[in-house]
Amino acid sequence: MAENRKKTVSLVLGSGGARGLAHIGVIHWLEENGYDIRSITGCSMGALVGGIFAAGKLDEYETWVRGVTRRDILTLIDLSWGGGGLVKGDRIIHTMVDLVGEIAIEDLPIAYTAVAVDLKNEKEVWIQSGPLFDAIRASISLPLFFTPFRFKGVPLIDGGVLNPVPIAPTFGDGTDMTIAVNLDGPSKKETTPPEPLPEAEPASPFAETISRLIKKFRKSEEPDEPDDEEEWGMFDVASMAFDAMQGTIARLKLAAYPPTCVVEIPKNACGLLEFDRAAEMIDLGYRSTQDRLSCLFDPDDTEDRQAAGSIEKVQSPADQKENHDE
Repeated sequence: MAENRKKTVSLVLGSGGARGLAHIGVIHWLEENGYDIRSITGCSMGALVGGIFAAGKLDEYETWVRGVTRRDILTLIDLSWGGGGLVKGDRIIHTMVDLVGEIAIEDLPIAYTAVAVDLKNEKEVWIQSGPLFDAIRASISLPLFFTPFRFKGVPLIDGGVLNPVPIAPTFGDGTDMTIAVNLDGPSKKETTPPEPLPEAEPASPFAETISRLIKKFRKSEEPDEPDDEEEWGMFDVASMAFDAMQGTIARLKLAAYPPTCVVEIPKNACGLLEFDRAAEMIDLGYRSTQDRLSCLFDPDDTEDRQAAGSIEKVQSPADQKENHDE
């Protein structure tokens, strides 16, 4: 008689700004329903949530992020006046370190990969060793918004530029199934316009500048009204272009390297910086995972487990090995 055990999972968490808070709900549903997450691969927000989960601090992070207000978002952004990006990112990372603590990737209890992009050599980089929050900072370096991060002497930017749903690092995991979370899923038809951002204090020109910046990254248009390109600003164009690029790349990657299951979060679920909508995004991730997985497998069912294990996994191309961090 086959031993009854949990279904083991390689979890791939995609990039997508504040939509990445849905990853928390995904993880909760999997754990509550008997899935054993053995490895995490993520880029951008997926690298952040995945790294914090791997460090065993997801509950603490969730408690913190559920309390984040629009005004808190302003205080977490430290403008960079040097070039290469608008935000240094130090304040955000220091906040995460205070919450989670310093930890090396090698010391995490499960396998972890943060995906970034080597800008000079134009290639994907898999970070699987070194300080966890250095890897996360590199992976969240959204072009134009964050400054690039130098990791082991190499300037790195957001992994979503080349691979917003990084399946390839999971090829050698040997788990029962690979579950990928794509944050660039089909748009939902109905959206609720967010409330206005709090006004910046008159004596704070930095806060006023940041407030204007954040407004450009919020989904404030009515869904049934056509966008007026004459009102688009620089950040509107950059955000829409990046979303379009990521969506196309994600579809190509998922078609080339299909995981066992894909959980899709609508690309218009929230704006890039709407971290004040944490409760909504976490619930969306939970419900989306439930809808996608509850009808597929019983995690404790032997036949289901064998069926999942029989799904052929695409082998990594030889040149993918060159993408690992040295």
